[in-house]
This record gives sequence, C-alpha cells and structure tokens, in this order.
Amino acid sequence: MRAWETASWTLKASVQAVIGLVGDRLAARIKALVPLGSRVLLLAGKGHNGDDLRAAAPLLKGLDAEIINVHDPVTASERVRNGLAKSPAWVIDGLFGIGLRGDLTSSWREILEMVNTARFPVMAVDIPSGLDADTGEPRGSAIYARLTITIGVPKIGLFRTPALPYVGRVEVLSGIGLNPGFKLSSAPGGDAQLSWTEPRDFLGLTPPRSVSSNKGDFGHLVIIAGSQGYHGAAVLAARAATRARPGLVTTLTSPEAYLPVACQMTGTMVAPWTGKGGLPPKASAVVVGPGLAGPEVPEWLRNWVCAEWSQSPIPWIADASAMDWLRGVSPHPSALRIWTPHPGEAARLLDLSPSEVQNDRFDAARRLSHGIWTVLKGHQSLVCSPTGEIHINSSGNPGLAQGGTGDVLAGFIGGLLAQPALALKPEVTLRYAVWDHGTAADRLETLSAPWTPDDLIQQLGLPLSVHQADPLNPAASAR
Repeated sequence: MRAWETASWTLKASVQAVIGLVGDRLAARIKALVPLGSRVLLLAGKGHNGDDLRAAAPLLKGLDAEIINVHDPVTASERVRNGLAKSPAWVIDGLFGIGLRGDLTSSWREILEMVNTARFPVMAVDIPSGLDADTGEPRGSAIYARLTITIGVPKIGLFRTPALPYVGRVEVLSGIGLNPGFKLSSAPGGDAQLSWTEPRDFLGLTPPRSVSSNKGDFGHLVIIAGSQGYHGAAVLAARAATRARPGLVTTLTSPEAYLPVACQMTGTMVAPWTGKGGLPPKASAVVVGPGLAGPEVPEWLRNWVCAEWSQSPIPWIADASAMDWLRGVSPHPSALRIWTPHPGEAARLLDLSPSEVQNDRFDAARRLSHGIWTVLKGHQSLVCSPTGEIHINSSGNPGLAQGGTGDVLAGFIGGLLAQPALALKPEVTLRYAVWDHGTAADRLETLSAPWTPDDLIQQLGLPLSVHQADPLNPAASAR
C-alpha cells in the first residue's frame, strides 16, 4: 500500500484529493449502515486514518455525528468516555492504520479497551486499531470491529488467524484516486498469488442460452450421496444443483436411503446404486460425498470412486466422507478435481490439528491443492488453484455455521461445472459458486429471522443485478 501511494505521489496525485475521495466514500458507507437520525461516534487519530474521518464527518448529513480527535490518549480519555456514554449506534474507528509500529502504551490500550467494553458495534477504517497490518497480531490490544472497511486493497494481516476475532466483515474501498496502472503484485512484499473476490469478477460469466438449445446442451450432473440416517445431505445437494440449471441431475444413493431421497425430489432423477459402479453415458460432472457416512456404504463404492478420481476425464467434486477416501489418491493429471474441506476435514487430510490448519490457512490450502482445486471453507473461505493461486472470498456470515450448508455448496458447484461452457473456465466458476453461496446467506441474514439450508437453496443463482444485501443493516437491504 505504501509503494502504491508513493508511486501515486510521484505522478503528482494529490494527497488531499485522495483523502477527500476516501472521506466521501466512507461517509456514504456510514450512511448506508446507520439509520437516519442515529448517533455515530468518530474516533480520529493523528494519521491519515484520522484525516479520512475528518474528511467524512462534514458529509454525514442526517446523522448525529460526533468526531473526537484523539492525538494524545491521556488528554482525550475523558472525551472518549463521554462520547461512549451517549450510546452511539456505531463507533467509527480511525485511530491507527497500517503505520502502527511497536506495542501500544498503557494509555492507548485504555482507550481501545474502553471502546471494546462499551460493546457498541464498531466500523474500523483500513484495519482495526491495534492490529499489525502484516501479521494480524494485536500490539498489546486491538479494537473488536464488526465491519472493517479497508482502503485501496486488503491488508494481509486482516486474514491471518490472530486477526479474525477483531476484523468482522471485510469490505474493500476502491477507486480512491491512486495510480490505476500500478502493479500491486510487483510491490515489495506483494503476492501475485493472492486476490480478493468481488462481484464484478463474475460479469458475463454465464453465456446467454440460445433459443434453439435443449437440456442436452447444459450437461448431466451425477450426485453420489446419501445413506441411512444421512439422506438429507443428498436431497440438499441435488436441490442446490438444480439452482445452477444444468440440463439433468441424477442422484445415486444407497438402497436404504432411496425412498426418503426419491420422495423429496421432483426435478431430478434418483436411483439406488447397483453394486457395479458406472455413470450414465453422458454424465458431464460428478459430486460425491454428501451423506455417505452410514454403515451400509460399501467398500466397492469407495474403491470405484478412488479409481474414477484417477481415471475419469470429467470434473469430480469431492465433499464430506469422500475426501477421506481420496486421501493419497492421485487425481487425473488433466481433468478437473475439486474438494471442499472445512478446517476439521482439512486437518485430517494433512495430519494436522484443526488449530494448526487455522493458524495458517493459506499454507493449508496450498498443501491440499496438488493437482486439485481446494475450497477451504470457513470465515473468508479460500479457493486455491492447483498451482497455488488463492482467492479470498468476500461474502458469507456465521449463519452458514449449520449442518447442511456444505452439502448445498457442493451441489451448487457441481450444477455449474456440469455445464460444458462453465467447465471451460473453472477458476471463475468455482469462485462464483463460493461467492454466491455466501451472498445467498447474506441476503437471508437481512430477514432478521432464523433460516435453514432449504432457505439458502432458494437464494442461489440470482442475477448479479439483484441488490446485494447488507447483513449489518437489514433495514437498508432489499427484501
């Protein structure tokens, strides 16, 4: 970020103009977040983060906005305490940014703990005050933010495990007047293999369907899923697959689960597996794994899946139990292979503990991705290519932490990649599936009511033009 700024100043970009643009964009986000007439407390430090808030404050028309310039924590302590006593709807944290060096003094820690103890929702500007922008470690203390609006580009520290409790939802404030031709990946410390996913990445993803097309043009997805006591996973995966609109979906399930699966499906075909393996002649992709934890799942099925993982030329998506079967099995060298572990499953695949996976999610995703695309699920899910490029997902919320949402994701991925046109661009299609899955959950969070994986399915695949929900302000989101 510093290299980008320096390159921009060299080209005569105005520091004040950039601060003005950032202030304008911050004011717009605050007004979208906070209901009209609400009170907001802005805490502005002496650096550029504080300058950004000072530029935003006059633009907060319609809000009861108080700005406190905190240059000296000792002299400002009483003013901050009084500001918090007025019960603001949100606190806007602009105390420290990426320039923080060394641990905070006890006086600064007192200010930050004062904000945390008050328990009002906090929007942090650039990075929650007190966090190291590179390591994500708190420097003695740090603000707990519900939302972090990071300026220009995401800071790597926001995605390090120590930072996760502090950053909340991350959004990137772009278009702020810095040199648009600067190559971020060439900057000192830049990583060309890390990127942040945004909705604009998916414009034009789905080609228009010809009026003369038929279901045979859009692929045939086979889902191998479901066993006694776990039939719901097969149903969720198949229903989610239909939201991607492949031509056909067939679910192969255990004989014991056949009736409960079949009686809940309408737009898909269902059959019990036969003991011989094999796929329909025109199958174009396979999802395997949801709900295959029952005791009746046969050894021949596991062996057949492992053989197909190595030999089948069509895309295979492995989820849940199937990933354990495939550990150590070489994937087909040129066919698309994807698996979708959560941290516990990733730990089993890597012979690590879940905490070790979480301590360095980037490293874990790359270690899992030899010849395989990996979706490492969790807060800010990672999509990692077989060559190590990692895309950080920007959507989703803790509402996804419930059984069945992973089955929904696996089915939706399969429904997209069964379509030949989308299988030709696996990177953007896979990233879209993960992003849309999270965005569907974000829309549901705006309803302020409990929701289930069945509700999630109904939100999948909506056009990009649909207004994106703001899960932090349900009143401002489209119903």
